[in-house]
Amino acid sequence: MALFSKIFAKFRGGAIAPADWEEFESLLIEADLGAHLTGEIIEISKELARGRSSESGDIEGALLHALREKLSPASRSIPRADERTTSIMIVGVNGTGKTTSVAKLMQYFKSQGASVVVAAADTFRAAAIDQIQTWGDRIGVPVIVGKTEGDPASVAFDGIKRAIGDHADIFIIDTAGRLHTKSGLMDELGKIRRVVEKVSPIDEVLLVVDATTGQNGIAQAKLFAESVAVTGLILTKMDGSAKGGVALAIEATTGIPVKFIGSGEGAGDLQLFEPELYLKGLISE
Repeated sequence: MALFSKIFAKFRGGAIAPADWEEFESLLIEADLGAHLTGEIIEISKELARGRSSESGDIEGALLHALREKLSPASRSIPRADERTTSIMIVGVNGTGKTTSVAKLMQYFKSQGASVVVAAADTFRAAAIDQIQTWGDRIGVPVIVGKTEGDPASVAFDGIKRAIGDHADIFIIDTAGRLHTKSGLMDELGKIRRVVEKVSPIDEVLLVVDATTGQNGIAQAKLFAESVAVTGLILTKMDGSAKGGVALAIEATTGIPVKFIGSGEGAGDLQLFEPELYLKGLISE
């Protein structure tokens, strides 16, 4: 990523011309930080440049501190219930890598020694059901399915009953993501939550966002945050053409913490988001 390396070279090398600031601003916008956050960072950088009698390392440290304050202060851990199944809803629009992210979460929790049950509640996409069943067979996780175009809440209810009956540690619900009828999708997600919570609480709602979609990803995060109690984010496709700034932009805009980064198509291609490594990556050459 190294979004800030060019401007730090200017800090060390001499006067910073207006054209340099324009180049830096364009770089940040291209990196999916968005106009508002870019403006704030430019002002912070200009203030640091005006007091540049400090060592360059001090300047970098000051900017790191300022950027750190743009990140969400919320916990990045997945809450785990002590004496019952922990339930996690996965939401997001179709095409973001939502179902693949469910498979990666299966593998992640299994690798921690947890037992997992999954409900394939995206009942309107037969391909999604087939995909998650294939992953379940491969990883060794039971996947609860229903009729194609059946009631997603019914599948989720059967899933939580199975998870409780199996004394599973983790229950994951893969939901649909059709946004052509926003109210219909949000009503459906609300119904799933209400039905599951008749039996056991929903502990986490993870929104899957495709990092390559840039500002559209920020818009999706805002939309779901307004309608669903989203508690964390999974950023997918961070190995391709994604610009590193999107994680900072989403957190600064919504306050929702990024909890996982998805890269690649393998079940093991999921990492915990580490904010300090991420921020240092933004300024490293």
